[in-house]
Amino acid sequence: MKMPKLLRPMLATLVDKPFDDEGWLYEIKWDGYRALVYLNNGDVEMKSRNDKSFNERFYSLYDALKKWKVNAIVDGEIVVVNEDGIPDFSALQNWRSEADGELLLYIFDLLWYDGKDLTQQPVTERKDLLKKIMPKLNNIRMSESFNAGASDFFKVAKKLNLEGIMAKKADSKYYPGERTKEWLKIKTGKSQEVIIGGFTRNKGSKKEFSSLLVGLPENGTLKYTGKIGTGFSNKLQKELMEKFEPLETKECPFTNKPDVNKPSRFRPNPPQAVATWIRPVLTCEVSYAELTSDGVMRHPSFKGMREDKNSNEIVKEKPKATSKIIAKPENSSKKMQIKKVKLQQPKGEELALKLLHGAADTSRKTLLNPTEKSQTKKINGKNVTFNNLNKIYFPKDKVTKRDVINYYYLVAPFILPYMKDRPQTLIRYPNGIAGKSFYQKDVTGKVPDWVKKFHYSSEHGGKRNFMVCTNEASLLLIASLGGLEMHPWSSRSQKPDNPDWCIIDLDPSSKNTFDQVITAAQTTKKVLDAIDVPCYCKTSGATGLHIYIPLGAKYSYEQSKEFARMVVTIVQKEIPSFTSIERIIENRENKLYLDFLQNRPQATLAAPYSLRPKADATVSMPLHWNEVTKGLQVKDFTIFNAVDRLQKQGDIFSPVLGKGINLKKVVTQIQKNFDIGQVHKSLLI
Repeated sequence: MKMPKLLRPMLATLVDKPFDDEGWLYEIKWDGYRALVYLNNGDVEMKSRNDKSFNERFYSLYDALKKWKVNAIVDGEIVVVNEDGIPDFSALQNWRSEADGELLLYIFDLLWYDGKDLTQQPVTERKDLLKKIMPKLNNIRMSESFNAGASDFFKVAKKLNLEGIMAKKADSKYYPGERTKEWLKIKTGKSQEVIIGGFTRNKGSKKEFSSLLVGLPENGTLKYTGKIGTGFSNKLQKELMEKFEPLETKECPFTNKPDVNKPSRFRPNPPQAVATWIRPVLTCEVSYAELTSDGVMRHPSFKGMREDKNSNEIVKEKPKATSKIIAKPENSSKKMQIKKVKLQQPKGEELALKLLHGAADTSRKTLLNPTEKSQTKKINGKNVTFNNLNKIYFPKDKVTKRDVINYYYLVAPFILPYMKDRPQTLIRYPNGIAGKSFYQKDVTGKVPDWVKKFHYSSEHGGKRNFMVCTNEASLLLIASLGGLEMHPWSSRSQKPDNPDWCIIDLDPSSKNTFDQVITAAQTTKKVLDAIDVPCYCKTSGATGLHIYIPLGAKYSYEQSKEFARMVVTIVQKEIPSFTSIERIIENRENKLYLDFLQNRPQATLAAPYSLRPKADATVSMPLHWNEVTKGLQVKDFTIFNAVDRLQKQGDIFSPVLGKGINLKKVVTQIQKNFDIGQVHKSLLI
């Protein structure tokens, strides 16, 4: 049989929930470009679902596939993965060379092989044969399936920020070009492919455009569904404008002309935007929080252009009820006869990550052995002695000093960026959390000579030699001194008066619920989003949440404090019933304190990934914003699970150490959007 020249990929039906039924296979839903690959003994053609060639665009995959000497047609997904092995669609959109990220092809089906059409064979048999012929090429990988329930696997996918999972009937055949109920997709978040009908440019803006105007087909017309203003780099904006300019038109393509200057709750004084219409032929994908009653997306963000799809392929995706799709027929008492195949069983995140990485475990092992009470290790060229290692530091779970030091060794690559070159306030617990603790700021004569010190004279005349953390040796020395929790300055010794971040500390009273803390964090983010300020959240490890804003060491502590004061003042007005910005405790009326005063010299909070002196050995853990929702608990992150999370997700807090905001522009934005009264003189830059 001659190889077909053109096939269309089989499509899946979107459903609302995962399920645990016999006779189904489950696999990762890759966030990339679908590709059918035609292989003929070294001749290769990679095709998109709208029949465009991927050969030149993704040349590294094309070159690799030429080494696969088979006659076959395979179905798969092209993705770019980040350092944690997680697919990143925006990175795929921007991929131009191997320096732009790791490009992979995950293959999940075999449609034709060695002169035989396999589409009418069960997917289990197709996968079994595919596994036997897969090449040993690092960037060409097989997308494995599991024949176990989807519920736990879906939780893992959501935790790892994957797009979702696929469910395929184990006896399903392949129907080219058809959307079938034998293949189902379950997404971990909300996303939608949309058609671009125009763009806006705000008055006075130097950007190529300020937002995209997008819509969805409805009864032969294009219905407006939202304004997309985030998710673009300057480079991408220029590339998109090159696509838009030839398509400009005077006629609005939407059924109802959108009001691009409509005020919102967080932007009561919107910028004076001008809309430019384009012919509705380009498509893109956006993520969003929810749809309003009139079908407009809330908090949409641009994910990337869908170069692999034509505008006539775009449909509004509404999940079907899983219960109806997989409803068992009347004769369901007869079990399906499915060929038994050996498929890997899900083992939670460990297995999912092995599939994502396709590499051996190279993670760190513990530093100290479990038997000797005293051990000396050479770290960064220095001999560091650790004594009394059997001493119990957290009585509830019998966590020892050894366990604490091993923890900090394992997380050192992640915590050090927030500790390095920073003076430290030591809070020592020499006998664990059940014993007495004490603060130590001046370490003169108390630490080895190789430890770097920072001499600081306060405005009140106090003089101290603070310990400076410089490397793993000094980090672990703090732990060995009973430093259960790490408290670095917000500034480095090189620029002691200029913090790298601004902090908003959400500090609840005993009368507040943690759900109220979460609401305060979400409200703070909404305010900061409204003025285009990035922010990052972590648990305190005690009772509250910390929100960090990158400053890039460009401003003083006074400016950081006054900026934070402006933000919390706005937040407090939004949720006045249970929050306060009163410094004096008696005046807070048992309300949650929106603390901005942590932004001053020598003030410290627990570092990201630091342990806290609580019974459960909790950790101050950075969070994805989609984790800051009802049900989150501070005790979710402890010494027992923090390392696994870090090894799987990496340091998600790192943008805090980035370039930093432009405070002048931000203050101007606040003045435009909010009634904040007189601006502190330090912010009149």
